[in-house]
Amino acid sequence: MNTAPTTDTAGPTGKTAVFVGDTVFDTTLRVRSLPAADEKVVSDYLTDAVGGVVTNAAVACSLTGTPTALVSSVGTDAAGRQCAEQARGLGVDFRPEVSEGPSSRAVITIAEDGEKHLILVPGVRMYPSEAVCRRLSLDDAGWLHTAVYDPVAARAVIARCAERGVPWSIDLEPATFPDGIGALADHIDGAAAVFCNTHAARAIGPDAITTLFGLGARSVVFTDGSHGARWCVPGAAEVTVPVAAGAAPVVDTTGAGDCLAGSFVGMMLDSGDPLDALRYAVAAASHSCSGFGGHQSYATRAELAELTGRCA
Repeated sequence: MNTAPTTDTAGPTGKTAVFVGDTVFDTTLRVRSLPAADEKVVSDYLTDAVGGVVTNAAVACSLTGTPTALVSSVGTDAAGRQCAEQARGLGVDFRPEVSEGPSSRAVITIAEDGEKHLILVPGVRMYPSEAVCRRLSLDDAGWLHTAVYDPVAARAVIARCAERGVPWSIDLEPATFPDGIGALADHIDGAAAVFCNTHAARAIGPDAITTLFGLGARSVVFTDGSHGARWCVPGAAEVTVPVAAGAAPVVDTTGAGDCLAGSFVGMMLDSGDPLDALRYAVAAASHSCSGFGGHQSYATRAELAELTGRCA
């Protein structure tokens, strides 16, 4: 098994949180209902914005006050240029690999209950190349977070984290293990944290958390929507962090899980306490559901403190 540090880190590290993964140009629409065959529906809300699982998480991390770098890939089209322009204004050190061809895009529809339906159109590259991952400097890295859209490239950067003693975490997307979770065994082995939601758990199979421990995960953050999240480590009782009573009504769940993951990483580098980090992350993710869009509805650390203080 890989040798990697535990999730116990000491105090504010001053280190950078590095996010490696996808940048996607999102078009978000609000509709009362999805159209039936040959039916036209009218939307009263539309927005175009940079998004993506790892990009959203990087923005959430930066809002905790943690220095944050984002390494991803965009195309040479107008969507890629828009992604780069917007990302550079979001408080992250954006380091895109520009590949000839179209950028990744998504169309997201939001129903009245706030739940999303998403269609992803992968571009020329969903993940930085193996060459970029092998060259990536980890000198100031205190944590690396990724979603494995390119198993070979992700394995290259994770192996370097293991060698350098940099903790890493993985956000499990079912699309990244269509042939079974065993395909990501090398990526999970030694991971400081694996983020697993109910969709990923179903894709893994019965007793998903035990399966992830068997693959070498040091901890699992199990996210369960309105029920909050659970902190799970081998050989210890699970700890549930619920959504606070009095939370704002759900408007749009887009990016909530990404917000939770990025907020957790940022707070781990701040305090090193996984339960404190998860409490903050659940509060941040819950708040993100009260507005439209992905990272557009994320709160800063100061804003979240004010909001949670009012609800206390």
